[in-house]
Amino acid sequence: MHTSALVLFSGGQDSTTCLAYALQRYTRVETIGFAYGQRHAVEMDVRPTVLAELRRAFPAWADRLGEDHVLDAGVLGQISDTALTRGTEIAMQANGLPNTFVPGRNLLFLTLAAALAYRRGLQVIVTGVCETDFSGYPDCRDDTMKALQVALSLGMDTRLLIETPLMWLDKAQTWALAHQLGEQSGVAGGGRALIQLLLEDTHTCYLGDRSLRHPWGYGCGTCPACELRASGWQRYTASATASTA
Repeated sequence: MHTSALVLFSGGQDSTTCLAYALQRYTRVETIGFAYGQRHAVEMDVRPTVLAELRRAFPAWADRLGEDHVLDAGVLGQISDTALTRGTEIAMQANGLPNTFVPGRNLLFLTLAAALAYRRGLQVIVTGVCETDFSGYPDCRDDTMKALQVALSLGMDTRLLIETPLMWLDKAQTWALAHQLGEQSGVAGGGRALIQLLLEDTHTCYLGDRSLRHPWGYGCGTCPACELRASGWQRYTASATASTA
């Protein structure tokens, strides 16, 4: 039975929801983040705040939440020429992928996470990749995750499990999952508390804009990440309203 996990934690909505998932499920949870020269480096700034708020608002989870690790993956920024690592306009490329796709990013992140999990004795790696609401990134696909799990387990001669709790959820369902996890935390009003934390403290916007507060949180409001988050919030709140009517 698995009791420990390492969560790829960027400070965004999806990874924070995955962190809550792991904290509800495992007795020992650590986090890992990557500085790779990303244009939206503000996500690295919000990570400590999100972790502190989780500890404050959810005492049972605080007891399970262990060390946070930040790795320098700057080499990825050096070899990437994308809208997430350069000040270029977000656009679709001739190959059918948006120029926000950073080739090899998830492959590198999961390899580094697996190495850290091996050293720390952590059994599960949790990541927020998704094949439902995504931008067509090939390294977010379920097949990629399954192949990586096999390769990393073979290469390290140990059984590593890669969990992807958001793989088949759209953004509305991800908001709903966060509410459900908060309710399961044992904190009165925990669902509302976790949703509020996601709104106020997490960061998803590709442009790193935290000057504008929308009903769904902070962001420019026009980049693909903001549009996904906003549309998911609208569907989630509409569904929640209908269910209580």
